[in-house]
Amino acid sequence: MRPSLTFLTTTENQLPDYRILERYGVVRGITVRSRSVFGSFGAKLQQLVGGDITILTDLCEQTRAAAFDIAVDHAKALGANALIALRYDATEIMSGVSEVLCYGTAVRLVPLRSDSEPTMP
Repeated sequence: MRPSLTFLTTTENQLPDYRILERYGVVRGITVRSRSVFGSFGAKLQQLVGGDITILTDLCEQTRAAAFDIAVDHAKALGANALIALRYDATEIMSGVSEVLCYGTAVRLVPLRSDSEPTMP
């Protein structure tokens, strides 16, 4: 069975079932988020009880997803169908305000056939 080719993302530097036809370079998605007063208050209440602070977990998940989506959109705009060597970075810019960066290498891949010959894009 041949691997399907949709937009792929991976933290690996290459995918064994695919051949890189073109490299478009590094793309990034960046977003900056802050907690609201209500979110901060709710997080403090959850902190008193202990365990998972779901308000902040949700905020972090939404922020990473937004940065990821921006990076994928940037890669697609260049003509890529994959992002390899995908990474995240986060920095607190000021108290309660964080920047999340998602970056990777935008590439155009083609699946390899069983005889190791690439299929046409």
